[in-house]
Amino acid sequence: MQRIAQEMHYSETTFIASEEPHSGGYDVRVFTPGYELPFAGHPTLGTAYIVQSQIIGKPVQKVVLNMKVGQIPVTFSYRDGAPDVLWMRQKNPTFGRTFNRERIAKILGLKASDIDARFPVRLVSTGVPFVIVPLIGLKAIRGIKVDQTGLARLFKETDTTVILLFSPETYSKENDLNVRVLGLPDIIPEDPATGSGNGCLAAYLIKERYLGRDSIDIRVEQGYEINRRSLLLLRAKKTPGGIEVNVGGRVQFVAKGEFPKFVGFHGGKHVRRTVQAKSSPQRIPPIWGRNARS
Repeated sequence: MQRIAQEMHYSETTFIASEEPHSGGYDVRVFTPGYELPFAGHPTLGTAYIVQSQIIGKPVQKVVLNMKVGQIPVTFSYRDGAPDVLWMRQKNPTFGRTFNRERIAKILGLKASDIDARFPVRLVSTGVPFVIVPLIGLKAIRGIKVDQTGLARLFKETDTTVILLFSPETYSKENDLNVRVLGLPDIIPEDPATGSGNGCLAAYLIKERYLGRDSIDIRVEQGYEINRRSLLLLRAKKTPGGIEVNVGGRVQFVAKGEFPKFVGFHGGKHVRRTVQAKSSPQRIPPIWGRNARS
């Protein structure tokens, strides 16, 4: 699976273990080109779409995916009999350490004043940890020039490989926030749409009361700086048990195909590949079939 993910070289490639549910859900594993993840956001929506359309083959209200982080339910809405918006309920967030604003600004090639001093730079996780950085506007978003040595040191300290930067200024007036997600330069330097990271952002917005309220229902744009525009929908609210986080988007089936026999790919058996189911404009190819997962 890791070799296939490296060959595809998308941000994430997901694999469905079988066409039958197990413990109420479908077993799924997620790989970047360099390593396995316990959870990822956008491929969760794409994979749920493949399970519903290609495996179940009829409209259902919910598909549950069994991931390393636990079970992730994905709910469906339909329009004219076809899936419309899909929503994933993410795990309850955890909040880690905060970071010095001047240090983070230096890593990003920005001034400290480009980071909003009213809110902390904080580590947040709903399954995959992200460093969340509040910037003051699009000028700062566009002006990022990463010090890769400093970024690698930060990642090593925090046991993560991704940093999410957001701005209240947007390119489209219809959207509420602009986001960039940066990663390891030799694997995925920048992601065009990140459901897991935006789930962490949603939790951050509630915890820090960034929008001044205990519930949000907002639109987030991402990928504009790399010409891969994406739209994510975020819903979150404070509950007695913590913070409930839901991330949504639309999925588009693009193409499908087959691998020929390759030595080392599950004993040389054929694997059918679907490129892809995407949420928001650009994204994540599922691979599906008897020997793989989407």
